[in-house]
Amino acid sequence: MHIGELPQRTQEYLKLLWGISERAGESGGQASVSLSELSRRAQQKNSTTSEAIKRLQSRGLVEHEPYSGVRLTELGARLAVTMIRRHRLIETFLVETLGYTWDEIHADADLLEHAATDRFIDRIDELLNFPTRDPHGDPIPSADGRVEDLGVMSLAECTPGLPVIIEQVNDEDPELLRYLAAHGIAPGSKVCVTSPSVAGLVHVQVLTPIVEEPIGDPVALAIKAAADVKISVADDSLADDHGAGDNPVTTR
Repeated sequence: MHIGELPQRTQEYLKLLWGISERAGESGGQASVSLSELSRRAQQKNSTTSEAIKRLQSRGLVEHEPYSGVRLTELGARLAVTMIRRHRLIETFLVETLGYTWDEIHADADLLEHAATDRFIDRIDELLNFPTRDPHGDPIPSADGRVEDLGVMSLAECTPGLPVIIEQVNDEDPELLRYLAAHGIAPGSKVCVTSPSVAGLVHVQVLTPIVEEPIGDPVALAIKAAADVKISVADDSLADDHGAGDNPVTTR
């Protein structure tokens, strides 16, 4: 089965299921997703989602038992990755070639990905010199369907004072993207959380890359927004903390 044989709405469901799984830390895109969560993300009633899932199940794209979650089959995951690759390469093309900003690209990529052919996507990939990340830091699947597992965690879970690198930012909230960009926070930025969260806020200090000097004042982020920012521990900090026998990042 080729992705082009599927209706646009089916393509959207596959991409949505895979994306929810990825956000949950399942790099293979096959985590179980509740019907209510899928309905919420698709912005529709549970009954509408339930009927759609039945159609996907009849095509062998998902598995779903009553009162349990929905998960992609191997076929469904493979086709979903095709859509993810299209979306992220188109987003990268819009920024690198057409001068879009990272808060402008998600909706346009959503429209363009359904009309794109494999040849068109492969040409974009070649033109951009085979990028591995999109402008939001998300891994771009290779032509053969491999997806890098970044091993990231949430900025909301970061130990205060620990320098970390911004790896990914959720691309679904343009307002958050504009706010972060205005304060110099993007994939590749080095930051640290200045103190434990207070009143539902995390305060983030942008740092210079090498000597880790503060740049400007700390930036306030809601816990929910901080959870949409994924980080990795800076290599020098990881080495120092491991040498001391400590776990550098607190996980929940």
